[in-house]
Amino acid sequence: MKSVVTTVIASADAAGRFPSTSDLESVQGSIQRAAARLEAAEKLAANLDAVAKEAYDACIKKYPYLNNAGEANSTDTFKAKCARDIKHYLRLIQYSLVVGGTGPLDEWGIAGQREVYRALGLPTAPYVEALSFARNRGCTPRDMSAQALTEYNALLDYAINSLS
Repeated sequence: MKSVVTTVIASADAAGRFPSTSDLESVQGSIQRAAARLEAAEKLAANLDAVAKEAYDACIKKYPYLNNAGEANSTDTFKAKCARDIKHYLRLIQYSLVVGGTGPLDEWGIAGQREVYRALGLPTAPYVEALSFARNRGCTPRDMSAQALTEYNALLDYAINSLS
């Protein structure tokens, strides 16, 4: 698998030289970003249930018809499924933080879900609202460093823009 470290070493080796200072600085930056992503993933894992519940509550406030759109939708089972779906997106964001890219979010979350929503005529707006709430209204994992929060918010922005 290609990484910044292997790419830097391979290019320096191909040029017949040792890695330069700028090469090593890019490797160090990559390692720092990876540490920030892992920190964000750990904090999200520790607070996943609370973040999903707060985002779900905000979603129901904006879209109250989800809570009373008929007998089938007003059950505790329906509420649990909505909260589960929000938690699913947040878990995919957590996986994306760990791997350092949007692959899990693209492959499992966005591409497949968008097709399912389109085929069934379901709106993606409630999920966009839930993720926006998690992004904008302080419903982020607490005690996160600035760089970890930046990585977390970047993936939330990506998911929001992809579902919109």
